[in-house]
Order: sequence, then C-alpha cells, then structure tokens
Amino acid sequence: MAGSRLPRQLFLQGMAAVFMFAFASLYTQIPGEGAGGTPPACAIGPYIPPDTRCPGDSLLLETGFLAVLVAPLRQPPHHKQAPQGRVAGASPHEGLPFWLVRWLLFRLMFASGVVKLTSRCPAWWGLTALTYHYETQCLPTPASWFAHHLPIWLHRLCVVATFLIEIAVPPLFFAPVRRLRLAAFYSQVLLQVLIIITGNYNFFNLLTLVLTTALLDDAHLPAKLGNSRRRRTPTSWPKALLAMLSLLLELAVYGLLAYGMVHYFGLEVDWEQHTVHSKTTFTFHQFSQWLKTVTLPTMWLGAASLAWELLTAFWRWTQVQGWLQKFCAAVQLSIFGTATVALFMISLVPYSYMEPSTHGRLWTGAHRLFGAVEHLQLANSYGLFRRMTGLGGRPEVVLEGSYDGHHWTEIEFMYKPGNVSRPPPIVTPHQPRLDWQMWFAALGPHTHSPWFTSLVLRLLQGKEPVIRLIQNHASGYPFHKQPPTYVRAQRYKYWFSQPGEQGQWWRRQWVEEFFPPVSLGDPTLDMLLRQFGLQDKSPPRARSSSNTLTQALHWTPGRPFKVPSSSD
Repeated sequence: MAGSRLPRQLFLQGMAAVFMFAFASLYTQIPGEGAGGTPPACAIGPYIPPDTRCPGDSLLLETGFLAVLVAPLRQPPHHKQAPQGRVAGASPHEGLPFWLVRWLLFRLMFASGVVKLTSRCPAWWGLTALTYHYETQCLPTPASWFAHHLPIWLHRLCVVATFLIEIAVPPLFFAPVRRLRLAAFYSQVLLQVLIIITGNYNFFNLLTLVLTTALLDDAHLPAKLGNSRRRRTPTSWPKALLAMLSLLLELAVYGLLAYGMVHYFGLEVDWEQHTVHSKTTFTFHQFSQWLKTVTLPTMWLGAASLAWELLTAFWRWTQVQGWLQKFCAAVQLSIFGTATVALFMISLVPYSYMEPSTHGRLWTGAHRLFGAVEHLQLANSYGLFRRMTGLGGRPEVVLEGSYDGHHWTEIEFMYKPGNVSRPPPIVTPHQPRLDWQMWFAALGPHTHSPWFTSLVLRLLQGKEPVIRLIQNHASGYPFHKQPPTYVRAQRYKYWFSQPGEQGQWWRRQWVEEFFPPVSLGDPTLDMLLRQFGLQDKSPPRARSSSNTLTQALHWTPGRPFKVPSSSD
C-alpha cells in the first residue's frame, strides 16, 4: 500500500501559500474596514454577523486546524525507506489527520451538489443555471464573457457534469480501488480549474485544490517530487486476480455513472444538430427520498474508511522497533487517534444539516460534542450556489458623487462591473471584500446592508483608507482633490454584451435609485447612521508605535495618494 508522505507535504505547502494569499489580501484592506472605515469586512471569527462573512473563511479555519494536526511532530529522514514502503522514522499515526482532510473534501463537494437541488432553485432543476452564472456571479473574469456565449445545450450538459462531479463522484474518495480515487481526484481538479478560469473566488478554489491532495499517494506523484520509481517485480497469481477484480469493479463504477447520467438527466444525442439534449427526469420528492436514504450510509461509509485507517495505523505501530520508540508511538497514536475520531463525530452534525430527518436521528453525543466546540468553528456546513440570482439581469449598484447636486460623476470600483467598456479583471487569489459585498447589497434595498450607509459617510468625509478600497490610484478616483459634497447610488441591470459589439463588455439599464442623494449633516443620513448605530465615536487612545515592527507594518500598505478630508 502506497504511503502519503508526499501528498502531506504538498498539502502543507499549499496551505502555507493559501494562508499567505488570504492574510496578505486581508491586511491590505484592514485600514479601510476597521475603526473609522466601513465595516463589510468578512472577519475571520464569530464577532460579526454571519451574513457578512465571505465564502472560504469558514473552510480556511477548518482546514487550518487540520493542517496543525497533519504537520509532523518532527521531520523524518529523507530518501530512506522502511521495509513496509514507509519513510524510516515516520510515525504510525500520520495518516489519521490527513484522512480528515479527505473527509472534509467529501463534505464540501457532496453538500455543494446536494444544496443546489434541495433549494428548489428552478435554474438548477431546469439545468439552465450556467446560462446565468457567468454573467451574474460576484466578480466575473474575461473568460466568463466567452463561457457565457457558449451554446445553451452545452451549458445544460455542463450542469449535468457538475451534478456528477459534486454528488456522484465524492463517495469514490473512499473507494478501495486506487484508480477510482485518482479518477475522482482529476474530476475535482478539472472542476476547480474551470471555476478559477471563469470566476474570481479569491483563494477558495485554490484551497479546494489543496484539499484534493488527500486523494493522492506517493506512488502516483512524479519522481521529481522525490518519489523514486519502483522496480517491477513478477506478479503472483493472487495479485493478478486481485488486479483483474479491481479492473472489473472500476469498469462497473464507470458504467454505473454513465447510466445514471443518461437515465436521470435524459441525455440524448441529436446527430443531425450535433447537440446533446438533457432534462431532469426525477422530481423533488424523489430526490428528497433519495437524500434521506443515502445521508446516513455516507456517514457509515466515512466511519468504515476511518476504521480502516485506524487499523492500518495500529498495524504500523506493531512494526515499530524498540520499547521506547514503541511507547512514544503508542502515546502519539492514542492522542491523534482520539482527536481524529472526535473531529469526525463533531463534523457529522453540520454535515447532516442538509437532511433534517437524519440530523434529528443523529447520536446525541455527537450533538453535545459539536455544541461544546461550535464557537471554534472546527467543523462547518457547506453548500455553494444554492440559488441563482439575477435571472432577469445582473443587479449592480453604481455610486455617484457631485459638488453641486446637479452634475453627477460615477465612482468606479477597481474590480466590480461598472464601466461597460472595461473588461472584467482577474483578481484571484485576492479577495476584494468591499467589491464582493457590493454584489450582495445590490440584491436588496440598502437598509439590508447597513454598512453601505457607513461607506457613503466615509466618501463624503474623504477618508483615504476607504477610498483606497475603491481605487488604489488617484487617476481612477474622480474626487481625489476634494471629497464630493453629495453622494448617491443608482441600481442598474447589467448584461454581457453580444458578440460583435465592439469595445463593450457589458450592456446596462437603469432600474431605480438605490440610495438618495445626501451630504454631511443631511437629516436622512444622520437618521440612518443613528438607526444602524454607525455614528462616529470618539477616537480611541493612540497606542505607542515606537517599536520597529509596528512602524514597518504601519507603512507596508503604502500611500499612493492623499485625499483632503472634509474636516481638514
């Protein structure tokens, strides 16, 4: 059985990179989203309302905790193999925390597929979600425009493939046949890479790619990563028979997946039109019954896989030589084994949220464990893109400023759609949290996004840290010399331009006024600030910044331009 030393190394290296991306992105935005700024920041922790957290924050927290467990207690010797194919000096327990990464990947993907159907969203059930998705997602990329104009039949087929990859494939993460696990790995990588190309989702999809390393083993990774090629040895007839049975099982699984796609999504090839027709052939009630049937068995599947990992770890412990080494290995195995089982039990509670009856029948001990650590967010529920928004056009809020209240100038954001002639940017892995929250704000009235009133106030005050969230360079901000006297916001509907429209990426149509024109001291603005508790408070007492580190961090973001404050 191949080891997992190299996949664990890749996982830890990937986590280091993702944490660097996440915190570097957050650090550059803290001045504009802290005290004296605007509060849409998706803080990592339980101290702000859940509706302002960003996708990926909860996953980063949970994966980061698992990375602490996966990291080796000591670095084993390199290029030195034990008789069982493991690295000499490797601890028997090392595979247990890494199994939790695979279980997390399963929960993430399976729930993401299931919630698309349990939400009863007509776009997902009608297989038309991707005809809207590329245009209406938070921050499109240039490739989104091209993907949006693909044939409709191909969009529908891609939705079917999404359901296949997110619902049918994840149980293969625990398949006993190695090639099935590798096939599941490549299907997940394909999905995540396509999402990265066609959408700006910060570090989320990169983090998901890091999770997929749990499906790999040392034998599959190339020699350049340190895995020397094994010499081929003559195969005995029992091994040959086992290989043949594995191949037959593999082919049977592929055939079952293909049959399921054709049967449940009515796939038919139109050879004359060179298209593939598809439709959902099952009802919501049938899917709900199926989900009720399979949710508990998937938990038992995870439990069986974990039991195998525990037995494997115990067998490796029996191979440890020397009483002192054996005692130390036993202590480590007991601690990490207990932690792995406990985290698995805790994760069952948020995993079962997608099926209420199973959640209610779950062992009460698991509920108590989860309740005791829920505030730490060690395990979370997942499920992305439950419902498609913007089916009649992409709603977008456009801020405008004026000096006289008659002539208005649009305030362009760096990343979100605004100027119809500007191509969508490529932002990944950066998370422009203000641009992201502007997308959510456009889905309802401004009173549903209290932070928007604070944003308007800071623009009227000319607060530089907030302005830098909108534009990094003075040339891009029309009021860099003097703050606007009035600020208002309009709601538009945006659509991708049609092929052949030269120089335009978007089309737009005015819908309504989103936020009324206000100025400093305006009764409407003051009333909203009081209503949401956003009035300016006395500035906190300044802390000493005499030490070198504090000064270095203070000047790291840079000061590209200075906007005169209205109070200057």
